[in-house]
Amino acid sequence: MIGCIIQARTGSSRLPGKVLMKLDKNYTVLDYVTKQLSFCKLIDKIIIATTNLEQDDIIEQAAKKLQIECFRGDSDDVLDRYYRCAKKFGIDDVLRITSDCPLIDPEIVDRVIEKYLTREYDYVSNTLIRTFPDGTDAEIFSFNVLEKAWKNATLSSEKEHVTLYIINKKVGYRLGNLENDEKVGRLRWTLDRIEDFELIKKIIERIDKRPILMKDVLDLLSNEPELIKINAHIPANEGMLKSLTEDEKKGLGKSGNFFKKYMNS
Repeated sequence: MIGCIIQARTGSSRLPGKVLMKLDKNYTVLDYVTKQLSFCKLIDKIIIATTNLEQDDIIEQAAKKLQIECFRGDSDDVLDRYYRCAKKFGIDDVLRITSDCPLIDPEIVDRVIEKYLTREYDYVSNTLIRTFPDGTDAEIFSFNVLEKAWKNATLSSEKEHVTLYIINKKVGYRLGNLENDEKVGRLRWTLDRIEDFELIKKIIERIDKRPILMKDVLDLLSNEPELIKINAHIPANEGMLKSLTEDEKKGLGKSGNFFKKYMNS
């Protein structure tokens, strides 16, 4: 079974409560993430994995409203949350999606899954070499790979950012990357700051078809290039870089060398 686990919480440091902010008069960010993913052809089950903190009771309530299973686990050790969620629901292959991607493209997600299903790789994403916009990220790996990471990861960054142990090639995993023909990795429609929210709202206001695909957004930005400027100044992967830097300050090694190189590419 291919299970999509969406990590979601209200405690964002840069934009608190962002996953429940309304992108239009009816639907929140989390609503959009799940509705976009509902168009995927290769996902068997969708689960929202939130924290066991009282403040995230509202996430569980939102999941019930969406008629989606909800799992609750550790607030800081997201790797543990993923592992226990996948184990509880008997997931064979884990698709990781974050709740700050309301414009996740179901066609891209299916392409990532298709590449993984060739069984030539232990892990596949579209982010190892970034050629897709930030906000269209998808990762898939087996439960066995997840379990190995869960048993062996030691750094805080590896526990907060679920797949960091895997992609740093500590155990020689076969890593696959889906690349886009057109290099548009510098574009951004993920949600991390208020400027991102403003851009995503404008995109949704201007595109009336569902699902909204990457090509729809690219067409819009080609016609209205001034929209790109709204959030162009925001650096990518702020949370990841912060975690890696904190580990290094503690003298806990350089787990993020591979990822830092990727972020600066």
